[in-house]
Amino acid sequence: MSGPLEGIRIVDLTQVQAGPSCTQLFAFLGADVIKIEEPGVGDRTRREMAIKDDVDSFYFIVFNANKRSLTLNLKTEAGRAILLKIVRKSDIVVENYGPGQMERFGLTYDTLKTANPRIVYCEIKGFGSYGPNAHVKSFEHIAQAMGGAISAQGEPGRQPTFVSAGIGDSGTGLHAAIGMLAALRQRDATGQPQRVEVSMQDGVVNLMRARMIDTFNTGLPAERKGNAPWGGPPLIHPCKPGGTDDYIAIVLAGDSWDTILALADRADLIGDPRYATHEAREEHPDEVAEIVRSWTRTVTKYEAMQTLTELGIAAGAVQDLCEVLRDSHLKAREMVLDIHDSARGDYQVIGCPIKVEGNDVQVTPPPLLGEHSEEVLTTILGMSSEEVSTHREKGVV
Repeated sequence: MSGPLEGIRIVDLTQVQAGPSCTQLFAFLGADVIKIEEPGVGDRTRREMAIKDDVDSFYFIVFNANKRSLTLNLKTEAGRAILLKIVRKSDIVVENYGPGQMERFGLTYDTLKTANPRIVYCEIKGFGSYGPNAHVKSFEHIAQAMGGAISAQGEPGRQPTFVSAGIGDSGTGLHAAIGMLAALRQRDATGQPQRVEVSMQDGVVNLMRARMIDTFNTGLPAERKGNAPWGGPPLIHPCKPGGTDDYIAIVLAGDSWDTILALADRADLIGDPRYATHEAREEHPDEVAEIVRSWTRTVTKYEAMQTLTELGIAAGAVQDLCEVLRDSHLKAREMVLDIHDSARGDYQVIGCPIKVEGNDVQVTPPPLLGEHSEEVLTTILGMSSEEVSTHREKGVV
């Protein structure tokens, strides 16, 4: 796999989303990512969310493109021995097991750096390896809850709500990727092994900094403000024909208010002190919203976006996920791709969000369970096909 990270090999001991989202970025950018999976089982998301028998779920597919799959039974001495041999020929080991699992496998950082004194070891945990909650397991919604995201999300006076974007999982994966790249640079500079730790709670807190501004200013929790996160008029407005997602997001800044008044045929309100400044409009949110909506309800969300964009006003159509997958701009940027493989047929995947000049990312289908076991063991470790077969018979591979 060519790319800026070509020559970097990663032993991927992760599953679900936080770890796989991280290692997929490395794979997109050219690293050789070897996903270690339990024989006959694999990453649990292969089957847990599948809608067809014997076909991997889309949850697995969207986080595991461009990787190789090696099945290893790490509960066996032979499986652990094979893993350590691969570690000796790799640059990074990354895992997101629950607290204590690597220790139960006997695959501690000390063990790994003994096998390879230049290894970078990255552990992704819900709450890290130290602190009062280090023993607590975590998932996306737990990280969001403990990081303050859920409390700040929702309508005023209503219960808090979950954030749809994977800020706990994929957000942590992004933090881990940055940490791993920094550790590689440090390793190359010093020749010493490196340990990277990323906590899901830490990651969510980092992403919540902007919402903490009011808390820093007032000492009070962030209020749930629905579609008006900074107070004042809402940012989301209905459009015709009034369907479930027929809305436009509009940011009113500078002299954009006068432009909105012209579109709404309310030029009589230009200069009206109730609306002339951002601060004044914050005092009359319902009236401001109704003025904006008197125009947006007469056009579709895409017509509104085009008109406002041409007038220099920041606006975006509220797209449902089917519309996102049809978005011509995203397709032009190769963020939505059509691919095919013999096991799954034709389907869409999400491409690489990082564009590096001179590197055209070729997205390949995610691996079948154990698809590359023989390839990895024979080419990297020099095993014979007979040795691989023997390990399979013993349940090691």
